[in-house]
Amino acid sequence: MMDKLPSDQPPGTVPKLGEIGLTNFAPYLMNRIMGRYNASLRDEMAGLGLTTPKMRALAVLSVIEGPLIRELAVFSVVEQSTLSRALDQLAIEGLIRREADAADSRATRVYITEAGRASFETLWPHMSEAHSRMFRGVSADERRAFVGTLQKMLSNIRKHEI
Repeated sequence: MMDKLPSDQPPGTVPKLGEIGLTNFAPYLMNRIMGRYNASLRDEMAGLGLTTPKMRALAVLSVIEGPLIRELAVFSVVEQSTLSRALDQLAIEGLIRREADAADSRATRVYITEAGRASFETLWPHMSEAHSRMFRGVSADERRAFVGTLQKMLSNIRKHEI
């Protein structure tokens, strides 16, 4: 069967996944890409005692200073319960520290420590290489357009302000 893009369908009809085909279904492609990206980092992360949620938290914390835990969950794309366990481990390992928010003592802010930054900086070259591999053969213009499209898509589906 020939794969069809949704725009090829008559108005008012919803194509079936089999008609679209997995290779034309963006969520499938995005999941495959991120699955491969994460898998390509697994050995390096394991060598540093990191899991994907821990790596994501450190990555965000290396860029954003002291987010609230709920903000960190959104930015790192990790469920809050999973993130909480990862933060417990990162704190025990001395890679992050938690502080009560100055404006709301019930809220907690998270900060990366020097040891956490060093751990992340050890992983960063591997992350950067995996990122470069994904864009091999993609021109700078195509890359800008793709990232712009992803930003629009995120804005379309976003549930949080951030």
